[in-house]
Amino acid sequence: MKNRLQKNGLLPQSDRFRNTKSMTEIKTPDNLIPGNDEIRLKKLYQYEILGTPSETDFDTIALMAAEIFNTKKAFVTFVDKGRVFVKASSSLIEVDHISRAYGLCSLSIMENDLTIFHDTHEFPELMKNPYIARPGGVRFYAAAQIRTADGFALGTVCVLDAEPRTVVTEQQSRMLQLLSRVVMEKLETRLVNRKIVRAYDDRLHRLAHDMKNPVTSISLYAQLLGSREISSEKVFNMAAKIEASSKGIEQKLNNLLTDARNENSNIELIYEVLMITELLTQLQQSFELSLTAKNQTLIINNELSVLIYADKDRILDIFDNLLSNAMKYSHLGAIITINTSLHEDELVVEFKDDGLGLNEDDLKKLFLKFAKLSSIPTAHEKSYGLGLFIVKMLAESHKGKVWAESKGKNHGSSFFVSLPILKQQELN
Repeated sequence: MKNRLQKNGLLPQSDRFRNTKSMTEIKTPDNLIPGNDEIRLKKLYQYEILGTPSETDFDTIALMAAEIFNTKKAFVTFVDKGRVFVKASSSLIEVDHISRAYGLCSLSIMENDLTIFHDTHEFPELMKNPYIARPGGVRFYAAAQIRTADGFALGTVCVLDAEPRTVVTEQQSRMLQLLSRVVMEKLETRLVNRKIVRAYDDRLHRLAHDMKNPVTSISLYAQLLGSREISSEKVFNMAAKIEASSKGIEQKLNNLLTDARNENSNIELIYEVLMITELLTQLQQSFELSLTAKNQTLIINNELSVLIYADKDRILDIFDNLLSNAMKYSHLGAIITINTSLHEDELVVEFKDDGLGLNEDDLKKLFLKFAKLSSIPTAHEKSYGLGLFIVKMLAESHKGKVWAESKGKNHGSSFFVSLPILKQQELN
């Protein structure tokens, strides 16, 4: 550590403190930044710990470190790009971060072992640091690095005192290192728990989104059945459609349960040979009442008889979302067109509308989860910001692509999905 401090002068000059910049705006010297800092920061950000409020587990670790070293000041810290964030403290402090340029923890993450200063005043380079040079400043400092399993130092568990110390026992050193490993375990557990909560939250949003169209269809059919006398033939047809919508709901629930069982794996797909004509016919039938409710017309231009090898329910989910969006952002009485074409070895299906259109900002974030677009659905339908994210995920799971085009606001839009076609030799 002494050699590292003396090499090129690690800490900033004292006249830097006369700068009008805040402490966290002061540039960190290059020789306080590890060569792998960009990757290290990505690792740190994955844990979503920076800027978070106090948590009992981490506060307890800071208190234990203070007890072990018989000092009032102990901290759990994480070294960000330009600051040292204080996650936990054994005593009340007025700030939750200091500049990385002045934090001894910035030095600690450069080491591969414990960092110990028995007396910081023995190092002239450290005397340029105001937290050390001021009266009652840091004289004793010891820190153990919080390291990931692949060796990246995220921060420290550290203790400090205003009086120098001559001895740090082997047991104190071991306990400090043990506490740093406990912090890392807490970070991992915390991350897993957040992922689980987020996954279930996403599923609930997806469930609400996916249930909307079939439930709407069932409701509309029920209203028709109860509103006026209709022929037995029409009753039979409506009953069949209600049954189909109900089975659709059941299948979506089964898909949700399957995804839950495969938490850490890809989406489970059940492949079969499908004809595009049959898929589009089924799609049109399932949206018949919803189109009527908005007085919209669906035109399907398809002269292809190509086959694809895909999961039928998942492909219908893609088409369902794209048609639903076209209807949602089109006015009453609008015409919506589905066009099919071949491009090399891919089937391209276009969902075209003359509705509200998309601006440049919309096009940039269309397929992001929970994206909020500039347009409001024409009948004030609910929008969960998940449909297009699901479309992209399902298309890519079939080795396909999805994209959108629009000439701007109020000039309509086209959404495209491309899927590999099944070649003749693959059928043999």
